[in-house]
Amino acid sequence: MPPSRTDGPTGVIHDIGYRPYSGPRGGHAAIAWSLYATGLRNVFGLGRSGKSKILPFALLALNILPALIIVGVVTLTGLTELPLAYPEYAATTTILLGTFAAAQGPILFSRDLRHGTISLYLARPLSATAYALARWGALATGIFLFVMAPLLVMYVGALLASMDAGEQTGDFLTATVVTVLLAGMLASVAGLFSAIALRRGFAVVGTIGTILFGYGVIAAIQGISFDQDQHRVGEIAGLFHPMTLYAGDVAALTDSDSAITPPTGTGMELLYILVSVVLALGGLALLLLRYRRLATR
Repeated sequence: MPPSRTDGPTGVIHDIGYRPYSGPRGGHAAIAWSLYATGLRNVFGLGRSGKSKILPFALLALNILPALIIVGVVTLTGLTELPLAYPEYAATTTILLGTFAAAQGPILFSRDLRHGTISLYLARPLSATAYALARWGALATGIFLFVMAPLLVMYVGALLASMDAGEQTGDFLTATVVTVLLAGMLASVAGLFSAIALRRGFAVVGTIGTILFGYGVIAAIQGISFDQDQHRVGEIAGLFHPMTLYAGDVAALTDSDSAITPPTGTGMELLYILVSVVLALGGLALLLLRYRRLATR
């Protein structure tokens, strides 16, 4: 006998209030901007767990501390000029800067690759180019703000100490220009390591090794070149690292003597600036190539 069938409904439909989205829809630019803004927040741990905020804000506090000390000394002693020029500040906190770039780069690049969520981001309408630009821009902006925060403290302190406003503003703006170059270079280095190494530890070690250990090697070469009166050798060696390029850019644009073997002559000064731009944009171009290849898989 065929099985008996129960009369009446066998299921119930519940209306739990889901409604389709009927508001405005953003285009490609809005999506890229949202990704950039979220990435910038993530660089400082905002919008993430509490422990994610510890490292970036601890490094930021340590980076600002010397600036606060300088302002305090200037205020108490009545100095007429800052004991440390704005553009030279980043060179004194290289360890903090390198650690910040190395630690935050993988947050923007490695996690999406490691967990496979990159395939969701690269689905239409967001292009691989827009993704890479947004992530690189967020990291570069984060590094820029990290460097500029103590400089802003020093600038405000100098104005409160009644130093010449025109001179201080000019020096501060010059520091802003070279900081843009530095942020672009470091973002390219950290971004490339993070986009290639899927594990965060490898990306961090690679970035720190390049920024800190590499800086030590180039600085040693420049020091030996200076002692041996072979300044040209030191100038050429300085073209192979972001921090020595930064020191050369500062020397080219200001009267700073912080570089061990600063570029001499207009041609070499322009070469330092050109190589800085090429390193920043060249690294970005490699990132774009990396993500375009991912998008075609």
